[in-house]
Amino acid sequence: MRFMMLMIPKGYESAEPGVLPAAEAVAAMMKYNEALQQSGVLITCEGLHPPSMGARVGFGTGKPVVTDGPFTEVKEVLGGYWLIEVASREEAIAWAMRCPAGPDEIIEIRQVQETADFPAEVQNELAGFEAMQAAGRR
Repeated sequence: MRFMMLMIPKGYESAEPGVLPAAEAVAAMMKYNEALQQSGVLITCEGLHPPSMGARVGFGTGKPVVTDGPFTEVKEVLGGYWLIEVASREEAIAWAMRCPAGPDEIIEIRQVQETADFPAEVQNELAGFEAMQAAGRR
């Protein structure tokens, strides 16, 4: 089973462009990431720049509308993520609990949808999806 662990740092929604974590926080997180890797569960992980450097494309009007960050109506944003492969939701939670996160951070855990999760008619529409994903990982 694959799970996304989504880091949600409180206050990051209003962070200025170029804000980066302190070296001590990065060192602690690197130890955690290395533990994930050494255990064989880590697929990938990345940190994200603050929303003030991002953009959103909305479709509420029926046409794409681009809004540059920061996004004033947003209360929580992603600061980074891990994609892990573990045997159960409980194991994903156990890994999240080991993270050296601060008191202003939350990790949301979400299981990745697999082709087998869908009914047969949807699986037919997904034919070739795994090959597309593999080609995109070059």
